[in-house]
Amino acid sequence: MNKYFWIYFAIINIIGFVQVYMDKEKSKKKKWRIPESRFFIIAAILGGIGVLLGMYTFRHKTKHIKFTMGIPAIIIIQMGLWYYFFIK
Repeated sequence: MNKYFWIYFAIINIIGFVQVYMDKEKSKKKKWRIPESRFFIIAAILGGIGVLLGMYTFRHKTKHIKFTMGIPAIIIIQMGLWYYFFIK
């Protein structure tokens, strides 16, 4: 993989992590929230690790089955695809 891929990968995961933090802070203040679909979009475009780390770091969305099962499922599928196309 080239360096631009890894730069993208780092940035999208940082974005995912920060989005979870921002949503947690907004929920504490009873403000407008980030749509849940945004977390899944970020995860789908390779930011799932950042979203997952943010969920457990900030204890946010960890009681929602669609997050505790969905985000890891996206990561596992991406790892499988990665293995199939680039390792195998």
